[in-house]
Amino acid sequence: MRRTIARAGVVVAALAVLGAAWAHGPTRQKVRESIEIDAPQAKVWAVIGNFQDMSWLAGVTKTEGEKGNEIGATRRLTLGPGATVDEELYKYEPEMMSYSYRITAVDVKVLPVTNYSSTLTVSPAPDGKSKLEWAGAFYRGFPNNDPPPELSDEAAVKAVSGLYKAGLEALKKKIESGT
Repeated sequence: MRRTIARAGVVVAALAVLGAAWAHGPTRQKVRESIEIDAPQAKVWAVIGNFQDMSWLAGVTKTEGEKGNEIGATRRLTLGPGATVDEELYKYEPEMMSYSYRITAVDVKVLPVTNYSSTLTVSPAPDGKSKLEWAGAFYRGFPNNDPPPELSDEAAVKAVSGLYKAGLEALKKKIESGT
């Protein structure tokens, strides 16, 4: 009898642990990319510091927005095939050359994330150069357990990291070439 009760207890405990693990759902992912740009901080900030203008990001064909750089300002990025991303500014610190924004609407087929927020910061680097850092936090595009591969944590991290790297490289090229 004791053995049967002990076995039942082990089974119940194992199921409880498995149930807790399955019920957990997705975890917040983070991506941080940076690049050194051969230009003073002020020059880099002049290109990225206007929340209403994200023309420096490859793939963005149009930026429309309201309220400039005020907290609560919004912008809509139109991408090549007509997809859009809606964003809202929630922190703007020009004296720190930094701002933070969140995505308020995006099709997960365009960017496989949910609950996305991001910060761009320009800081000094050696020899009069600048360091531009782009950091984001988000959840994968599929909020439940067992996501399809294209909406998994890995797909979300890969998409955001690729976006940041391509954006930073393009910005470096634009600023350093003077175009």
